[in-house]
Amino acid sequence: MIRALVFDFDGLILDTESAQIAAYADVYAAHGMPFDLQLFQHSVGHGELAFDPWRTFGPGADRVALEGERRDRNQQRDLELAILPGVTALLAGAREHGLRVALCSNSSRAHCVKHLTRLDLLGHFEFLACRGEAPLPKPAPDLYQLALGHFGLRGFQAIAFEDSYTGSLAAKRANLWCVVAPGPSTAHHDFRHADRLVPSLADCTLAGLMAEFRP
Repeated sequence: MIRALVFDFDGLILDTESAQIAAYADVYAAHGMPFDLQLFQHSVGHGELAFDPWRTFGPGADRVALEGERRDRNQQRDLELAILPGVTALLAGAREHGLRVALCSNSSRAHCVKHLTRLDLLGHFEFLACRGEAPLPKPAPDLYQLALGHFGLRGFQAIAFEDSYTGSLAAKRANLWCVVAPGPSTAHHDFRHADRLVPSLADCTLAGLMAEFRP
């Protein structure tokens, strides 16, 4: 029986991934540099991938200043983001069914709390497991195992919601059921290991998932 829902954050609750890519594009445009959108999209959601976003600017570029520009533009774009479709319905369903709710993210706690507070969603989450709070980030299962341990549950008693290969692999390694709703930056990922692939979270219902996912 399903007892808990566990949500990723970036790309799943908010499309911060597209906002980040757009912020890089802003900086490239401001400096008159060509921007490879496809390259940046393929760098998203792969925690183990080594990627240098400023290589095009050459070895003499002031990377600290460029990153500062990107961060400022990124923060402004993030503030304009709306909750992705289906998220609030699943959270409301969890409350209705008495399910426990956690968030597992490779982002910092400050980043997640800031946006969840701004969107009036923080109160839906009983437990947050964020970057640096478990031995290893996703795709290791550690963050999910931390949440399961807090709830006193086993993996098959929880459903994870993810948008990337890295996150969904972490969920499956922790033996959770996993629903994937990829975004523009992660649609190219390999999700063969996931239990359900949907265009968005609005394309599934909690009642349907609870009926489908049984031990």
